Amino acid sequence: MVTVAALELSFRIRVLFDNRLRGLTAITERQTTGSVMLSSSEIRQQFIDFFCKKHGHTNIASSPVVPHDDPTLLFANAGMNQFKPYFLGTEKPPHVRVANTQKCIRAGGKHNDLDDVGKDTYHHTFFEMLGNWSFGDYFKKEAIAWAWELLTQVWKLDPTRLHVTVFEGDPGANIPRDDEAAGYWKEVGVPESHIHLGNKKDNFWEMGNTGPCGPCTEVHYDHTPDKSGGPLVNGGTDKVIEIWNLVFIQFNRNEDQSLTPLPAQHVDTGMGFERITKVIQGKNSNYDTDVFMPLFAAIHKVTKSDKPYGGVLEDLKDTAYRVIADHIRTLTFALTDGATIGNVGRDYVLKRILRRAERYGYQVLGTTEPFLYQLVPTVVEHFGDAFPELKKNPHKVIDQIRDEELAFLRTLRRGITLFDRIAGEMKKTGRTQVSGEEAFKLHDTYGVLIDITQQMAQEQGLTVDVPGFEEAMKRAQDLARGGGKKFVVTAVKGDLPATDDLPKFGSAPVSAKVLGWVKDNAVVTSGKLAAGENVALLLDRTCFYGEQGGQVGDTGTIRSAGADFEVEETQRLGETVLHVGTLHEGELSVGDTVEAIQTTSRRIDIMRNHTATHLLNLALREVLGSHVEQKGSLVDETKTRFDFSHDKPVTAEQLQEIERRVNRQVVLDQPVAAVVLPLAQAQKLPGVRAVFGEKYPDPVRVVMVGAESPDKLTHDNSVEFCGGTHLPRTGLIGYFKISSQEGVAKGIRRITAATGKPAYDDVQTRSAIVDELAATFQCRPDELQTRVGVLQDQVKALQTQLKKAVGAALTGVVDELIASAPEVGGAKVVVAKLPDGASNETVRTQIDRVKQKCGSAFVVFGWSEGEGNASLIAAVTPDLVKKGLKAGDVVKQIAPVIGGGGGGKPDMAQAGGKEPAKLSEALQKADRLGRDLLAK
Repeated sequence: MVTVAALELSFRIRVLFDNRLRGLTAITERQTTGSVMLSSSEIRQQFIDFFCKKHGHTNIASSPVVPHDDPTLLFANAGMNQFKPYFLGTEKPPHVRVANTQKCIRAGGKHNDLDDVGKDTYHHTFFEMLGNWSFGDYFKKEAIAWAWELLTQVWKLDPTRLHVTVFEGDPGANIPRDDEAAGYWKEVGVPESHIHLGNKKDNFWEMGNTGPCGPCTEVHYDHTPDKSGGPLVNGGTDKVIEIWNLVFIQFNRNEDQSLTPLPAQHVDTGMGFERITKVIQGKNSNYDTDVFMPLFAAIHKVTKSDKPYGGVLEDLKDTAYRVIADHIRTLTFALTDGATIGNVGRDYVLKRILRRAERYGYQVLGTTEPFLYQLVPTVVEHFGDAFPELKKNPHKVIDQIRDEELAFLRTLRRGITLFDRIAGEMKKTGRTQVSGEEAFKLHDTYGVLIDITQQMAQEQGLTVDVPGFEEAMKRAQDLARGGGKKFVVTAVKGDLPATDDLPKFGSAPVSAKVLGWVKDNAVVTSGKLAAGENVALLLDRTCFYGEQGGQVGDTGTIRSAGADFEVEETQRLGETVLHVGTLHEGELSVGDTVEAIQTTSRRIDIMRNHTATHLLNLALREVLGSHVEQKGSLVDETKTRFDFSHDKPVTAEQLQEIERRVNRQVVLDQPVAAVVLPLAQAQKLPGVRAVFGEKYPDPVRVVMVGAESPDKLTHDNSVEFCGGTHLPRTGLIGYFKISSQEGVAKGIRRITAATGKPAYDDVQTRSAIVDELAATFQCRPDELQTRVGVLQDQVKALQTQLKKAVGAALTGVVDELIASAPEVGGAKVVVAKLPDGASNETVRTQIDRVKQKCGSAFVVFGWSEGEGNASLIAAVTPDLVKKGLKAGDVVKQIAPVIGGGGGGKPDMAQAGGKEPAKLSEALQKADRLGRDLLAK
């Protein structure tokens, strides 16, 4: 393994050489062009010097990126975090003018850029925020003048490429437009065409629901070749991007949401260091600057990738470079400031970040060993002068990263192999979504976190069932919280002895000898087991069934003269049966003779359900067709759950017929027998069924229903390879009742059913419901269907009346909207939130009316369809379609605001989302978009 000392020496020499090379390059540029290419270090220092040396500010060191004293934050995500007490008035600032560069991480909580990293030119999880502050000293005039001076006179940016935004005001909240800031921009020379009005979201800053707040003004840089980017300001594109935000804190938001002026006014500005470096160095991407280039060189070296960084957004290897460079900065700074890699809160965020970077290295750049820790010295060397804390103990950071890499790499290879197998099978069957259970297995077994699975899926044009994954995760968490988390034995130290479990097919207790136990993944074969200990007991023989083949394991008791061991579950590992439980009384020693006793009533319930499962399998093939294949099962004491291949829901009539066929076999009280045969002979039995892909032993156990010997079998009998326990006759099942059916994957259905008392209870419950409904409707049970039909007709009639009433009300609302709609470029802009509960049909009707009345119109309507559902419809008239406007493009830009998506035709498109509370925000964006498009 490469030593830390060797790494640091190697990187110091390389960075020194790189610096010399950059110096020679800069000299050459000055000689040939007369211009000076500022390095990122020089840009950072010039910012500090401008405010501290020229304008009387004090340079305050960056606060740690881990805000240990602020439980509301995962990480410091803005320059103002450490100054919150001054804004709130709880502390007096030691200096009234302050400037610095603040370390920030946005990778969790409200501000989270993690998913965008590597995919574009300007998102980062770690970034620096250059800022200057005034605590009750100067205000708008000075802040604006100095900002313009630094940008245009010190850094020589082209003023014609700079645009500014100011707050447009909010009459409803009694907040005036910020004409004061606009006036100061005009004073320094910004033309009115480069001063834009911004809404509350973009140009009004608030610390929270109450407290200090105020308007802000932003500076944007136009990267377009012809300087035509004015309409793209605040458009979410890197062609025109915000570089500096100047916040003027002048109000206090009261509990009743009113605003009152603050006794002291403050200035809080923040400039993205990576963004301004890109602008000054004339690059197309933050990643093309010298902030990242040393890291790319180091990544190329340690990964031995076949290509250096090329700067192509669509190239997966270049994406890997960007992600790794970003993530190693985040990890190094966060771990330096006291964070750790773990499973909770910010620690878990760092685990996600490390594993994302590790996956890109392994799968995209071809690494096979830990490599991220080898990049730490480059981060320390490149940023250590600005942030000296990085140099204090880099060994600790390196060790944490290396240890986590080693742990993850043990399972990553198998996880990626499993994902590739899943993806390959999906493509063969035409399935496009990784199931929640598959994603959870990748997470739970191999440590492949859900966002990594989503990345791998996206790279292959697939999606992931995230809600399904979250449900599987919740089930596992509930199981763990309920004390039902299974005793897991992995990487056992010591030899596991084989167990004679032939008595498991009976119910009689057996005498056995204690061979030892498993504790903390180690086999113990000597000594004593004390009361209170939880272990997996090992016996030479047992009557307990170890979980396998879809049947749960037995519970029961293992006793000796002075000891009582409760078996909470039974597992099978190879040829060994593990009796997992707790010794409640006495002591057990290796060599003791004990008696193993099943919980007989539970075992009988399991046997009922298992035998019924075989009958269900046969009935499904008889009713649905021979294509039905078993895809999985779970048999326990309460139910049978059976997964099978079928490409559409089972109808109510089919379910009734399946139940009838199973219960007919119950009533006939058929014999159930098991024989052990050579595998080749067993495979030739009439109608034999086996689970596809399952490996069976040779010889194999065959369970037959309706025949006591193989020579009497026909294709009408249930015949399956099975190692489970069964009833001797079907009549003991009592009764079989299907409780539900559902789809679990493309082409896979699931039926859940019960037998015996649970089935009887299910029927009783359903019967009680029918009796209650009959009493409510004052009719006999057999008249319910007719009564419900009449009620449905009445409901339909009421719905029709309601639809007419809603339509009439909407007509009045829309007429008012048309009358007051502004006109831009000869077309009406009609954008509004409609009353909740509007239907698609009525809204579309109103859109047609708008088009007819206005002739030329840009229309966007939004409405809530109940809790957690919102809808948007955008439409443009044919004349605007001819000019290039497309309704589909409009909804694609505004739908993400409500947490959804959509599309449609050029003249009309629709979107849905899960955040109706953000409808107003989406419609404000739509209004700005419409005005901008029509003004072109």
